[in-house]
Amino acid sequence: MATFKDFRNNVKPNWCPGCGDFSVQAAIQRASANVGLEPEQLAVISGIGCSGRISGYINAYGLHGIHGRSLPIAQGVKMANRDLTVIASGGDGDGYAIGMSHTIHAIRRNIDITYIVMDNQIYGLTKGQTSPRSEIGFKTKSTPKGSIESSLSVMEMALTAGATFVAQSFSTDLKDLTALIEAGIKHKGFSLINVFSPCVTYNKVNTYDWFKENLTKLGDVEGYDPSNRSVAMQTLMKHNSLVTGLIYQNTEKPSYQELVHGYNETPLVHADLELDEEKFNKLVAEFM
Repeated sequence: MATFKDFRNNVKPNWCPGCGDFSVQAAIQRASANVGLEPEQLAVISGIGCSGRISGYINAYGLHGIHGRSLPIAQGVKMANRDLTVIASGGDGDGYAIGMSHTIHAIRRNIDITYIVMDNQIYGLTKGQTSPRSEIGFKTKSTPKGSIESSLSVMEMALTAGATFVAQSFSTDLKDLTALIEAGIKHKGFSLINVFSPCVTYNKVNTYDWFKENLTKLGDVEGYDPSNRSVAMQTLMKHNSLVTGLIYQNTEKPSYQELVHGYNETPLVHADLELDEEKFNKLVAEFM
């Protein structure tokens, strides 16, 4: 059986020292081993940005896509090979700006993949501009007088769009993050896990200390029920979405694959795609 060490490769991450993404990488590796996967049973698909590099740092199938497009690729991979565990990843700029339409439709589609967003409330790779997660008044190179746009409440958005698994974590809490990724992998449907992953280079507001002072663990909220969508929404609004843990899970809604008519149990990658001459001629005749 594989251990988390089997999901390591020889590529050294070039993230800034102290970046929260290191913990996200470790959590994915640990969670993959804990659920019993082998490296060849996992595919990690990422987008652009500092967080997009993660697919190259894990010993598994990987693809570093283009900005905001990790989810279409990840969904295609899963549909072609249902036996693979597919994790899509990216940053808040990747998933909640240029890739937002893909995020919304992947949520409502409920395809069986896990999407991990490393949320640092800023664009890091392009040297510090506001992202859709930056708060009003946030000063960056692109907003020297402070942002005048509201921050996007992505957890509330996910619930509204019909998400069946919504969770949030903090990169310093490796145990909690690993457990949430394990639960997301096991969930039969689309799992959205937003991870507060501080940018130590460009975001001097949303720091590790800031999150420690402002986050509420749902595990500490007496009687919290993650199966109650209304309570989940009310809790997010009460705490300005600054919560960690499993926010909501619906195990009753079928996944996309379960609803696709004629979706073969044999993955497409293992299917016999050869056509005999008679069948080929019959198909061609339909277009004549």
